[in-house]
Amino acid sequence: MKNNIVLKSIGGFYYIKTEDGTVIECKAKGKFRKLALSPLAGDVVETEYEQGTNVITKIHPRKNQFVRPPFANLDLLIMVIATTEPSPNYFVIDKMCAIAQHKNVEVAIAITKSDLSHSEEIKDIYTKSGYKVFVTGEGQTDQLEALKETMKGKICAFAGNSGVGKSTLLNRLFPDLQLETNAISQKLGRGKHTTRQVEIFDMGDCMVADTPGFSSIELDRDNFISKYDLPHSFVEFAPYLDQCRFADCSHTSEIGCRIKQAVEEGEISKSRYDSYAAMYDKQKNVKDWEIK
Repeated sequence: MKNNIVLKSIGGFYYIKTEDGTVIECKAKGKFRKLALSPLAGDVVETEYEQGTNVITKIHPRKNQFVRPPFANLDLLIMVIATTEPSPNYFVIDKMCAIAQHKNVEVAIAITKSDLSHSEEIKDIYTKSGYKVFVTGEGQTDQLEALKETMKGKICAFAGNSGVGKSTLLNRLFPDLQLETNAISQKLGRGKHTTRQVEIFDMGDCMVADTPGFSSIELDRDNFISKYDLPHSFVEFAPYLDQCRFADCSHTSEIGCRIKQAVEEGEISKSRYDSYAAMYDKQKNVKDWEIK
């Protein structure tokens, strides 16, 4: 019996990296269907060899889970933001950061295309918010190495709007990525199956999840953040949350709100606060029971 990580699932088969580094094909034990539980990419599982087939016998508890796209146990979300072409959509970026924070996922910011436009505004917003920020434009090799160091030992995913340079950044971080991808794809049988799902690639010091559609997740049933939890999903709010005049302060219109004061004094970025206010307005009338 070994602990293994699910790299990918296709058509009822699961492709798993074992502790010795090999990739094996498995089926799931029938008991999981009765529990309405399916192994996901990122799951830590136990397997046994039964009647000529590798079988998943146990799924370890998950630290987090995403339903669309389906994967589990993400350690680090790297938000990729281009300085231009496309210009940053701060609401989308901050929504993704809030969902990650709510799901106990570390967030880092990677700024691309810094050779085309200034990166100082983006860097200032997210550095002030408490995130690790890496300016990864051409020539920023030291920043690439620092980002790789942050990724070490973690399951990571990259998110960002189309055109921000996620693929270019990945190829710069891992020049042999295409070779690795081809090698792993042969092991996983790509070509035999056509379904496009989450896939995790072992890059040696870290693992990188290919998560199609991840940049478009919404504050819906699967990623719901209540209006009470939302302030805790903005990391820079933490030092001020117990300093408001009213204990039930929504940080939107109340007199004596310490969060709003921090925005006015430049301690919290206005763009981040504006994202919070827009998210709060969307969530404020939603009851917890409505999303269950």
